Amino acid sequence: MWRRQRGRFRPVGCGVEELRRFRRERELALRKARRDQQLVSKRLLRADPPKEAGKVVSILGEAEIQQFLRLAQRGTEEKEREKALASLRQGLQHSETQQAFIRLETSMRTLVGLLTSNQALLQLEAARCLHELSHSDQPVVAEACLPATSYLLTYLSSHSSDFTELCLYTLGNLIVASEGVRRQLLPQGIVPALAACIQSPHVAVQEALGYALSQLLQAKEAPEKIIPAILASTLPQHLLQLLQPGPKLNPGVAVEFAWCLHYIICSQVNNALLITLGALSTLGPLLLDLAGAVERTEDAGLELLACPVLRCLSNLLTEAAVEAVGGQIQLGDERVVAALFILLKFFLQKQPSLLPEGLWLLNNLTANSPSFCTSLLSLDLIEPLLQLLAVSNVVSVLVLTVLCNVAEKGPAYCQQLWPGPLLPSVLAMLAASDTEVVGQSLELLQLLFLYQPEAAQAFLQQSGLEVLDRHKEEAQLQDRVFALRETALHG
Repeated sequence: MWRRQRGRFRPVGCGVEELRRFRRERELALRKARRDQQLVSKRLLRADPPKEAGKVVSILGEAEIQQFLRLAQRGTEEKEREKALASLRQGLQHSETQQAFIRLETSMRTLVGLLTSNQALLQLEAARCLHELSHSDQPVVAEACLPATSYLLTYLSSHSSDFTELCLYTLGNLIVASEGVRRQLLPQGIVPALAACIQSPHVAVQEALGYALSQLLQAKEAPEKIIPAILASTLPQHLLQLLQPGPKLNPGVAVEFAWCLHYIICSQVNNALLITLGALSTLGPLLLDLAGAVERTEDAGLELLACPVLRCLSNLLTEAAVEAVGGQIQLGDERVVAALFILLKFFLQKQPSLLPEGLWLLNNLTANSPSFCTSLLSLDLIEPLLQLLAVSNVVSVLVLTVLCNVAEKGPAYCQQLWPGPLLPSVLAMLAASDTEVVGQSLELLQLLFLYQPEAAQAFLQQSGLEVLDRHKEEAQLQDRVFALRETALHG
């Protein structure tokens, strides 16, 4: 922002290029910090018959586990075998039973044998047992399931959508539990298996696949070992197809795959490929669709999809490849800005914690685009933006950053910012105690004074120097306070 000389910052010339360079450097660090990921989790499918629901399930000892496995393997009647496995499955809901199960040498081998039997009901119950085991929070339990993973992959092509769904959730749970499991699944062909499975016409299967894929994408080794293989497959194309707005869009499926796309983008392995495949031309209309849905309904579940969509767009817009394929043009109209403000209003009323997500996208839209800044001004959205300043310090900093984006575009833009409620609002922020909020306010005022000298005069008339002097002893701010004071007094 200012060049350091003899321990002090001084304005250099008009300071515009220095201001711009400093802000871009800082935003690069902020963008990196914003590439956060959703916390991993496990999911449990239980479909006990009504008569079993709510029933207290006992912890099983090793002898009981062996008995149920023996009955399931060698029972004289299929019903008896199925009932034995169902009892084992219920017992496996307890961590103690899971630990006892994996201590038995032949237990997993027997369970895998039942999983691969030619009797569908036994297969299903064996898969349910594995699913209970996969939900354990102990990595050793997940690793004990390794012998079953190749069969679970094979059964992703099952004719039964319920069975496929169960296998997908089980694999998703195992993937997140153990690096050893992931290391084994990759050479076994999990990426091609998921790429084939994503084409299923069944919504429940698609949603389960999105879950399993999202777990795989969040692995610490994903950027080096997993995401390149995924990008080389047909998964990205199909993923983007399932995010296409329209009557066929399923909200549950869209949420899963929007998070998957977010994790791929955060890896920065090859975002240029995603842009080429049409990620922006999918996400832009999806944002418009979400804004329309917000206006039509009070459904608070919409934010589940809005959050990853906003993050995907925000991070893609920081890529150099965007301009190369005309990405800015794809999004460059007033509808995007209007849609974003509809969502901001919705977040303010229903989910204030998501306001930073929308404002971060607005920041990235306006950072290098005069047309988006023009849209903000022509749609009279500066005042609604200023009204968000009171929400929180995080929101205040982002609002002020967006306003800096507009102000730095030059005198014509500052003339439209001035006069109005801008100066009183920024003066209120200048009186804040948060260092980052004050620092961003100083930056905005510096830009405004450089391009609109009348604003500096109004600042002085409204006791701006008195507010400014409150921060002159703060180490992190004093150099910028001095520079702004000089600009206000001497231009």
